[in-house]
Amino acid sequence: MAAKYHLKKASDGQFHFNLHASNGEVVISSELYKAKTSAIEGIESVRRNSQREGAFELKEASNGKHYFVLKATNGQVVGQSQMYGSRASAENGVASVKRYAPDAGISDDS
Repeated sequence: MAAKYHLKKASDGQFHFNLHASNGEVVISSELYKAKTSAIEGIESVRRNSQREGAFELKEASNGKHYFVLKATNGQVVGQSQMYGSRASAENGVASVKRYAPDAGISDDS
């Protein structure tokens, strides 16, 4: 299976996407967007910013789990990862986004 962005419509009518690695695992999820075109622009932002130095920020949640966010050049978060048990696992997640984000196709499930 190839890496792919899955664009979906939420129950409230808004749009969001997940980037799935080639193994099917979700490696980054977007915020909700009011318009489908905005969600597609969000995918393009992930593609661009995933290759930008300093765009990823590793964080630790209050429960001790680790996650990361991907920020655009204006500082806005364009995607967030799942929670990982270790910092090393979160770093591997960042590497997956860097590897898959630029060339992944889009599956429009909206």
